[in-house]
Amino acid sequence: MIDFLLNGQPRHCEASPETSVLELLRESLGQTGTKEGCASGDCGACTVAIGETGPDGRVRYHSANACITPAHQLHGRQLVTVEGLADGERLHPAQAAMVECHGSQCGFCTPGIVMSLFTLHEEQRPEDDKVPAPLTPQRLEAALGGNLCRCTGYRPIRDAALTMGEHPERRPLWLDAAAPTPAAPQTDARFAQPTTLAELVELRRRHPDARLVAGATDLWLETTQRLERFERLIDVTRVAELNTIEETTLDDGRPGWWIGAAVTYSRLEPLLDEHYEPFAHLLHRLGSAQVRNRGTLGGNVANASPIGDTPPVLLALASRLWLAGPEGERELPLEDFFLDYKQTALGEGESIRAIFLPRPEAGRTLKVWKLSKRREDDISAVLGAFSWKLEDGILREVRLAFGGMAATPKRAAAAEAALEGQAPSAAAFQAARLALARDFQPMSDVRGSAHYRRLSAANLLERLRLVLLRDHRVQSSSHTDREVMLHAYAH
Repeated sequence: MIDFLLNGQPRHCEASPETSVLELLRESLGQTGTKEGCASGDCGACTVAIGETGPDGRVRYHSANACITPAHQLHGRQLVTVEGLADGERLHPAQAAMVECHGSQCGFCTPGIVMSLFTLHEEQRPEDDKVPAPLTPQRLEAALGGNLCRCTGYRPIRDAALTMGEHPERRPLWLDAAAPTPAAPQTDARFAQPTTLAELVELRRRHPDARLVAGATDLWLETTQRLERFERLIDVTRVAELNTIEETTLDDGRPGWWIGAAVTYSRLEPLLDEHYEPFAHLLHRLGSAQVRNRGTLGGNVANASPIGDTPPVLLALASRLWLAGPEGERELPLEDFFLDYKQTALGEGESIRAIFLPRPEAGRTLKVWKLSKRREDDISAVLGAFSWKLEDGILREVRLAFGGMAATPKRAAAAEAALEGQAPSAAAFQAARLALARDFQPMSDVRGSAHYRRLSAANLLERLRLVLLRDHRVQSSSHTDREVMLHAYAH
């Protein structure tokens, strides 16, 4: 059974493990304001807001795609839909601004857009003595990047977002009410929601074939696109040990952080903003705000997709994994984790507990470039992540990792060897580009042909050479001030 608040009202519902929030709303609860568009988390028509009570007692809301959010994950949470925003006849500022700015025509996408504006408005509300961050174009783009509209164009919607603060602050009082704490975790025989690592390990021991679910941003496509049914699910989002970010030093002396496998991209973003700007910039192109609010670093790694965005970056940074299972806990380098297409080194009953993100090393540079058919909310065709040191004009500790070039995310060992110990000359990079043929034999699919991928990977190495020329002035005769690529499309 699922106990939660829907627009301030207690709900007690029963649902099968594969039921989505969207299905629960429309088919069981009769709340049809939330629409189904793509059923894959791309269009945003089904956007809702989920509220969680923090340690300070304040309820904070994040946007989510209802079509790919498991209904059982509402347990002990607040769910807000477009039906709940108005206070009687008085519209919420997000609604009033959309009306004033003529931001809706056919109305099908409008409920999702309003809910994204609602969460943006909530972020803008003052919190104690903290002044909210200004609503920059970047923040506005991030908030609305997961909502598509086929009728109006986006200027009136943007205008509505920018003028929400001009409307009276009318919001139902229940928005600030914490959801009642459930008496116990869910005990559904087919959907388990452990709260400790020990409970997770025991469930994995008893049910090694059960599917794990965290953000569900990929897993739930099996239900919406392939009509799969799950015999048993174990939800890891409430496991305390998987939700921490802990600063540490490895036995080899490397400082860094253990990122819990259930930590979402949104929670990880401030750390990356401070220490790894290229990695943080990549997150802006990893799905939408709705996806980043729910997707996890651990899920992206465990999914073992050859086109996952974060594994190549983690490979370039020499990350490690912390695994836990019935036989105990162990660590291994990330590059030893990926065995073949969708096959990993996880033993029976094992789970990823955390991913090690090393602290930036003095003298080491990271660059990350993603190629996809559209800039926002798209899957990679090719992604390159490059890390190196330049000491006295010589490349050292070169790590070149690619996604989309093999059955797994993979380092380009031959290309690395061609550059290691060399000056970043045209000849050295020409040798590295040729070496890519020994590293990869990519496949053709809907995102790109094998030829396109080989050419793109080689061009990313050439771009790396040009960046080195610009950033390090290794050849005084080069045109180092020329922009290599438009910044908006470079990451």
